[in-house]
Amino acid sequence: MSPRIRAVAGVAFMSVLLVLYFVFAGVRAVALLQSAEPIAIAMGVALLVLPLLGAWALVREIMFGFTSTKLVDALSEEGALPEELTDPEVTRGTVRDIADAAFPRYKEAAEADAADWRSYMRLGLVYDAAGDRKRARSAIRHAISLNRNEFRGIVPKN
Repeated sequence: MSPRIRAVAGVAFMSVLLVLYFVFAGVRAVALLQSAEPIAIAMGVALLVLPLLGAWALVREIMFGFTSTKLVDALSEEGALPEELTDPEVTRGTVRDIADAAFPRYKEAAEADAADWRSYMRLGLVYDAAGDRKRARSAIRHAISLNRNEFRGIVPKN
């Protein structure tokens, strides 16, 4: 099974579990809201609000995954993925070392062309390969924003 199919299956499974949780929490929330006790009503409201926040976060993460995958596919079609990370000879254990060594070049490229989503997407992929998930997500979110602006014809201010 390919990594992409495993990831989609995992997201689908976790989404189904989260939806089941929302249903059960909603049923309990309605029961608490129907009571006459102020504390029970407050708990019922919390049980309604928290699943709504969870649903918002779930949709946001799914959209992030979908959009970032779309941009990686676009880079792949252009042959513009970080070549250090696409070498079939690279073993899983050395990817982080290779990404660490390649990082300065991709960071400079992103800083040199701040309006190019491709450079930020490559930077995000290198951050991810180096194990820096927080910066990877930030760079990829920036790439998504730049891509969206490019699609809309918006030119960023430097």
